[in-house]
Amino acid sequence: MHIISRIAITCSAGLLVAGCTKSDQTAKNTSAADTAAPAAAPAPAPAPAPALSLADVAGKWQMQATPQSGKDTSATKYVLTATADTTGWVITFPSGLKVPLQVSVSGDSLIEHTGTFASQRRKGVKVMTEGSLKLQDGKLVGTTTAHYAKAGPDSVITLRTEGSKMP
Repeated sequence: MHIISRIAITCSAGLLVAGCTKSDQTAKNTSAADTAAPAAAPAPAPAPAPALSLADVAGKWQMQATPQSGKDTSATKYVLTATADTTGWVITFPSGLKVPLQVSVSGDSLIEHTGTFASQRRKGVKVMTEGSLKLQDGKLVGTTTAHYAKAGPDSVITLRTEGSKMP
């Protein structure tokens, strides 16, 4: 029975050491967490771009719209006449054709739509355009989509649109 006591004491001492070690480790982890620097707060979201006002773009703009793909990547040039409200906006092509333009503002973007008119790119074909422009570094830049009537598989062209204000 004396031998059994020694084994019990030795086993108890081993468990006691293991128990202390585990508690000491937990205490170390807790105290390290308490003294660690707090996590950095996430960076604030960038401020939204200021809203565009139609008065910001009022005037005449020398514009060009260039297809983003396809065989014909020549630019279509026109003058955009913009007013400080939604009335009186007109696109004037070098041929003399004047096309009324419907506009609205959404945040920092100018949204534009035309009715159907004679295409200046495709003779004898009717087209309707829609697009959005932003004022960047004193220029109007954006994308225009042309929808051609009865044009088969090539009925849509996406154009990069850019213009500078005329003096």
